[in-house]
Amino acid sequence: MKANWKKLGLLYCPSSDGRHPKLLSHAANPLPVQLEGDVYRVFYSGRDIDNRSSVGAVDIDIVRREVICEHKKPLFQHGPEGSFYADGVSIGNCYVVDGVQYMLFMGWQSPDGGHWRGDIGRLIVKPDLTLELDVDAPFMGTDVLDPISLSYPWVLENPEGGYHMWYGSTATWDAGNGEMLHVINYATSPDGHSWRREGLAVPYELGRAQAFSRPTIASDGQGGYEMWFSYRSGNGETYRIGHAVSRDDRNWGLSLEGAGIDVSADGWDSEMIEYPFVFDHAGQRYMLYNGNGFGKTGFGLAVLTDG
Repeated sequence: MKANWKKLGLLYCPSSDGRHPKLLSHAANPLPVQLEGDVYRVFYSGRDIDNRSSVGAVDIDIVRREVICEHKKPLFQHGPEGSFYADGVSIGNCYVVDGVQYMLFMGWQSPDGGHWRGDIGRLIVKPDLTLELDVDAPFMGTDVLDPISLSYPWVLENPEGGYHMWYGSTATWDAGNGEMLHVINYATSPDGHSWRREGLAVPYELGRAQAFSRPTIASDGQGGYEMWFSYRSGNGETYRIGHAVSRDDRNWGLSLEGAGIDVSADGWDSEMIEYPFVFDHAGQRYMLYNGNGFGKTGFGLAVLTDG
């Protein structure tokens, strides 16, 4: 079934005046955490003059679509030279284990003379929503199943116990058409701390959908799951938001035409749309997402009207 997302417009775009040097531009990877009522703190990845990303935040009433508070300083900065997050922090989602809330992220490295790459790190979200690095080492790094680079994790608690994780993994930087093959893999955990990697979750198609990023997963209301993600075809197109469906959380089928959202005819999201985050609030399903320039034009909001 095809979803139908109604775009509600641009919610937030960083202004050019008086910005903290670590949040000069971009508001990528929006991640909402409810404060009270209709007000959410939306964490995002902003960039400095050298394109290194740190975590910023803005408090927004999503029903009135009004900015309540813009946090001027980063809540968490990219790491020092040589660290696994030295060149950026791109956030995924939050989950809770034994009363402690965690936020997973992609830590970027751009070594001199080498290709950029990523590992998965973990932050502790304190009760006052400040952020602290859990351990100064990758929470999940490369291994035999994920030999090159990792990205954008999404964790979901299993109602029957344990946790699911979907995350990006690079199979090759060039699949033969000048585009990377970066897929969405799957892992499980009994406790939210130790993970068993299970391999490919979402099928890919070279030349149609082969460069995936930032999965976001929600119940379909019928015992199954839906996933939205950003993807590139491999034929030179910019990011679009895609869709996949599953009846059992493990076996997924591509349903790109079912995403229900595309670029606009003009404006801030007319060239590309990417990095979705789907969440439910007050009986409605919403999507935060980025537009042109990988989040340089900020993030917007859409609401699911049917499907």
